[in-house]
Amino acid sequence: MNTIRRLIYKETIISVALVALGFLSLFFFFDFVDELSHIGKSFNGSLYGSYQVQHALLYVMLLMPNHLYELLPITVLIGGVLVMARFAQSSEFTILRTSGLGPGLALKLLVGLGALFIAFTFVVGDYITPLADRTAQLLKARYMGQISIGQTGAWLKEKQEKSAYAVNISAMSADGQMRGVRLFEFDAKGTVLSLTTAKQASFGEDGTWNLLDVKRREFSGIVTNSTPTADVDGGTIAEKPVGIKTVIMDELRWPTTINAGMVTTALLKPDRMGTVDLFQYIRHLETNKQNSQMYEIQFWKKVFYPLSCLVMLVLALPFAYLHFRSGGITAYVFVGVLIGISFFVLNNMFEYFGNQNAWNPLLTAAAPSLVYSIFSLGAFGFLIYRR
Repeated sequence: MNTIRRLIYKETIISVALVALGFLSLFFFFDFVDELSHIGKSFNGSLYGSYQVQHALLYVMLLMPNHLYELLPITVLIGGVLVMARFAQSSEFTILRTSGLGPGLALKLLVGLGALFIAFTFVVGDYITPLADRTAQLLKARYMGQISIGQTGAWLKEKQEKSAYAVNISAMSADGQMRGVRLFEFDAKGTVLSLTTAKQASFGEDGTWNLLDVKRREFSGIVTNSTPTADVDGGTIAEKPVGIKTVIMDELRWPTTINAGMVTTALLKPDRMGTVDLFQYIRHLETNKQNSQMYEIQFWKKVFYPLSCLVMLVLALPFAYLHFRSGGITAYVFVGVLIGISFFVLNNMFEYFGNQNAWNPLLTAAAPSLVYSIFSLGAFGFLIYRR
């Protein structure tokens, strides 16, 4: 039985690796072509020179782990279908069955192989991809500018003992420094008490932010009637302050629980975060009574996504029990590709409607895998019963 296990594992892993390599080659080519338009350019004031071909190649290489993570379930499905269909066409699977490979044992072997793919997918998605993506962003920022998100940057919120803060960070530079920091301070009634702006900020070792080139404006005597709004450094306050006290400082230390990981998380897309980073960020949002629906769905998708590799392998198993004519594998592989694409479509549909309708994040993330698990086991059972 160990010989059969080694045969199935070896053939499947090689097939999946070749399919993944083919897909990654295409992504590498298109990503590199997209980067050609940036070659020779540089950000004003950059100390590192212009963006060259070797930088573009390195940047595109750093994008590959994320592509691999996204492609793993469908490559496992296509690779599995190729192996199972080839075994069926060459009658190898029939020989394996006469050697004692029953349906239950075949399913058990694939579950064991699926566990290996689950572990590999988790490591790629939770450790390699976030690190590679951050490195790629910092590389691009070194030559082309700074990391930012949208036109307004990243927003975070924090409650402290006597007041609450809305924190806005425009961008993060390649050396990890925050740029364009704004701290809006509110009292318990939601009245703006102060606005602190800093051109640059860094993270201190004692849980503080070191703000540089600081301007602090303290507001008093807020009028809440229909007076005109006041515009402060591009931010609009819906109430007009009667008195403004302005203090300019070279440096200011601001105590906060917002750490570097939370800021980086806010600047990155949720699907590029690690599971631990997502969990910590969700806790931060819940503590400050902010909506965490989107991040909770992404968290549970991160948890269930590796399991989809096992689902794809189980979906491939019924192909070993089909009868193939000469050259008939291509059609079945095409069917496998369509099944894989439909899985991703369903996954994205559940995510979209889950965010729009505030569905339970756990059920929203788990539903596609459950649907396809039932479908694959049903197809497998039907073929076994028919035989």
